[in-house]
This record gives sequence, structure tokens and C-alpha cells, in this order.
Amino acid sequence: MRKLLNTLYVMTESCYLTLDGENIVIQDDKKTLGRFPLHTLENIICFTYKGASPALMGACAERKIGMSFFSPGGKFLARTVGREYGNVLLRKEQYRISDNGDRSVLYAKNMITGKVFNCRWSIERTLRDHAYRVDAERLKQVSDILYSTLPQIDSTLKLDELRGIEGKCAEQYFSIFNDLVLNQKEDFTFTRRNRRPPLDNINAVLSFAYTILAGDCANALSSVGLDPYVGFMHSDRPGRASLALDLMEELRPIMADRFVLTLINTKAIQGRHFEKHKDNAVFLNDDGRKVFFNAWQNHKRETITHPYLKEKILWGLVPYVQALLLARTIRGDIDEYPPFLWK
Repeated sequence: MRKLLNTLYVMTESCYLTLDGENIVIQDDKKTLGRFPLHTLENIICFTYKGASPALMGACAERKIGMSFFSPGGKFLARTVGREYGNVLLRKEQYRISDNGDRSVLYAKNMITGKVFNCRWSIERTLRDHAYRVDAERLKQVSDILYSTLPQIDSTLKLDELRGIEGKCAEQYFSIFNDLVLNQKEDFTFTRRNRRPPLDNINAVLSFAYTILAGDCANALSSVGLDPYVGFMHSDRPGRASLALDLMEELRPIMADRFVLTLINTKAIQGRHFEKHKDNAVFLNDDGRKVFFNAWQNHKRETITHPYLKEKILWGLVPYVQALLLARTIRGDIDEYPPFLWK
């Protein structure tokens, strides 16, 4: 099993990242702020204006260290991609599946089954732990609707039909998302999902979590030899990591949504951790990102039992394990892709 390494978050916007031997060096003007061995890292996430040296980006690509760049305001800019790894025959088979709707839907519907199952689990978890604080009847109604769609997902043979079912399920799920927010309603009231840009605090932190999770999924897919830009449900689009978005679907409710709700309900993240721009876009500020990443790293190091493998792993390895299972399915080692069904 792969070892979970560290993620380096560079928050000081005036920093420049360089390579010195086998170390990454963080410089602010001529002052060295930090030095970290490359072999201890699996991801580097930068919120800087100056960026990184080509030598460092090349070293990270060679060592399969993910590197993502954001504006200081938190807008995703780019992710470095090195050489392809793994068997080229695996990627050729991936491309054949992607070009064949009848085959693509077999993978996509299992991923959406995982998404709907995990959305329902999140609702049921709130009902179990906080039934006296929520509209239990309304939440139970949505939970039952989601449950009733699982046979429809399993029986569908068309991608467009699957996308329609997924859209209706997402609409139902987000219709009660505000009920899952138990504290700080004055700063975190959810009315609808909005993005590009997010227009309120809760959408801002959700979008941020999705971006970070998508990057983790893309890195995981690349590490097992798959092309994160060629998907089965999300259509091809220049610059879009479609397969990473496919894989992320089943992980959103438990690795992003539930994480965000915990940050809000425990008051770890608060209204003071956000800033509004002139176009009414809302983003996490520097302090908010520090709170987010500190909690994110701690969460990734929590141990769980994988529901399919029945083995103990760290939360942070879940995208990698699912990418590995997907690769094995494409190779024919597994008959059907097993989505991550959290219980």
C-alpha cells in the first residue's frame, strides 16, 4: 500500500519556490523561509504571485509530486503535469472506453451510485445524531428519494439518462443542505449551489474543498497510469480533468461536503475567515485557508476501514485506492468498478 506523505502549503503570496539539490527552498526576497526534502512530499500547493522555478517544477514532475498553483485570493490557476507513468496499453483501453458510450456508462453509473449512496449516508448521519435539531421528516423524505433512485441508476444504459438522474439527485440533496448546517446560521446560510464565482461563505468553502479534492484525484489517477483528462461521464473539454471529476463524484459527499459541515458546525471556520471581492465573489482569506488546510491534513491522517478492501487505510489514501481499483477494472482484473460506499 502506498505511504501517505506530506502536502506543503505555501501561503505567503510574495514567496518564490526554488530547487537546491534534493530540497525545495522557499524564499521571500532574499530571505529563506523554509527548506523541505522532496522525498517527504507528495503535493505542493502554492498561493503565490511569483510561483516556482522551472527546475523545481521539473524535479516535482519527475518524482510524481503534485504541484498546484492558486492566486493569493484562492482561485485555481494551474497544475503541473510531468511524464506519463504506467502501461500505455492501460491508457489506450481507457480511451477506447471513453469513446464508447455503452462501455463508459458502466463505469459512470457505479461512480454515481457511490455519490448518491454517500449523499444519503450524510443525511442519515445527521438524522441519527441531531434529529431533534433538524426537520427530521423533510430530511427523511429526501433520503428516501435518493434511495429510490439507486435501482434507476443501476438499470440505466445511456449517459444522458444517467446525467439527468444525477442532476435530480443533486437538486434533492442540496435542497436540504442548509438543514445540515447546525451552527453559525448568520454566516453560513445555504440557499443554492453557486460557483464561478461562489457568492457566499458556504459556497466559497465548498468550491475550495472540491478544487483541492479534484487535484488529489487527478494526482491519484496519474500515479496509477491513467489519464485524468479523459473521462467516462464528464465530457472531454480542453483543460478539464474529466476522469478526476468522475472519480470525485462518489467522494464529494464524504470527503468534501461532510468535512466542510464539520468545519462550520464545530466553529473551526467562521465568518471572519472570508473576504468579498468587487464582483461579489466570496473567497477564503489567508487565515481561513490556514484553518482549512490544517484541518484537511489532520483529517487525511485519520484511519478508516475501506468498505471494499476491508483493510485499514488513511482517509488521504482513498482517492489513490479508488484510482487503483479503477485501473484494475479497466485492465480486466476486476469484473466491475467498486465505488466507495461509506457506512
